[in-house]
Amino acid sequence: MPTTHRPDLSIDQQLALRTAASNLGREFDGTFGVDTIERFLHGSYDEFAQRAAVPNYLPLLAERFARQRLRALAKVEGKHAGGVPVVLFLCTHNAGRSQMALGFFTQLAGDRAVAWSGGSEPAGRINPSAVAAMAERGIDISGEYPKPWTDEIVRAADVVVTMGCGDACPVFPGRRYEDWVLPDPAGKDVEDVRPIRNDIERRVRRLLTSLGVPAGA
Repeated sequence: MPTTHRPDLSIDQQLALRTAASNLGREFDGTFGVDTIERFLHGSYDEFAQRAAVPNYLPLLAERFARQRLRALAKVEGKHAGGVPVVLFLCTHNAGRSQMALGFFTQLAGDRAVAWSGGSEPAGRINPSAVAAMAERGIDISGEYPKPWTDEIVRAADVVVTMGCGDACPVFPGRRYEDWVLPDPAGKDVEDVRPIRNDIERRVRRLLTSLGVPAGA
């Protein structure tokens, strides 16, 4: 699968993006064409390049985010019938609250529902106190990364849960919205994050019940 030449990138970065495009091309063969896949991949790459701390991981992050966006677009366009609820957790930096909610939801829902997360002003990394607090519950969110939301991701969600993004939170007709009022864990130590974590777990469990999704252990 050819990838658009990017003279602004190094040879290694171009090769990595070409590999990513091939991976996505195989996964979405028959669903999206080359132009759409490359547009999403390169758009995702440019998004992360603006605030990347470790450039070597950019192609991998771009591939992961492009995959999520393409799956969302497939759902919006009726090209994918997953049949399970999709929940989107949104906060300001996508580094603490929304990531903890995503972690609990993914563990408790298993393959019975899908969750994504995003932020209005994505941070450069996940809040280390949130990572440590979740690790105490046996949930590893260290491999996650702050990312924005996009129109297709919001439109693909059945439920949008907002946590402090205020007027920046997107509003699309036909979505179910919930606003969770929670303290921002930014700058807090693990001890102060634990109550926020516990509140998020309770809310996630209630959300799963409302969706008719059995919660795992």
